[in-house]
Amino acid sequence: MQLLTKAQRATLLANHRQQGLTGTVDHYPVVKLFTPDAGCTWLLTELDEDGDTAFGLCDLGLGFPELGYVSLAELESLRGAAGLPVERDRHFQADKPLSAYAAEAARARTIRA
Repeated sequence: MQLLTKAQRATLLANHRQQGLTGTVDHYPVVKLFTPDAGCTWLLTELDEDGDTAFGLCDLGLGFPELGYVSLAELESLRGAAGLPVERDRHFQADKPLSAYAAEAARARTIRA
């Protein structure tokens, strides 16, 4: 499975362009990625023009979720403990901006989406 659909990729790129034009924008996450066997989750809101560098809320399962950048190529190559690849949550629908997910994750020490 591809990590991003064409529509998600287009929205992530558009969010990045809007961010550059208007300054800080608190986008709703576009896609949720996760490892089914390693406890990692990423809620992504933007994709750089390079097509690889994404921005969002990253939780590596260590109790310290944080906002930051991640390489899609690295996520595609990542495998969990049982050898399973990163997957896209096909049912995820964001219901709040990224800052709200980040605040909740800081309190809970994990992403609960």
